[in-house]
Amino acid sequence: MPQLNPNPWFFIMLTSWLTFSLIIQPKLLAFTSINQPLNKTLTTTKATPWPWPWT
Repeated sequence: MPQLNPNPWFFIMLTSWLTFSLIIQPKLLAFTSINQPLNKTLTTTKATPWPWPWT
C-alpha cells in the first residue's frame, strides 16, 4: 500500500510548512492595516416602549 510510505509525503509536508513559516507568515504579519481601530466610547441608548395600539 503506497499510502503508508511516508517518504515522499513527509518531505512535501515539511517543505510546505517551512515555506509557510519562514517566507509567507512574516510577510503577512508585517502587513499593517490602513484603518487603525479607534477607541470609541460606548453610548447607552434608552429603550422606549413601543405604543402598541391593541394594548
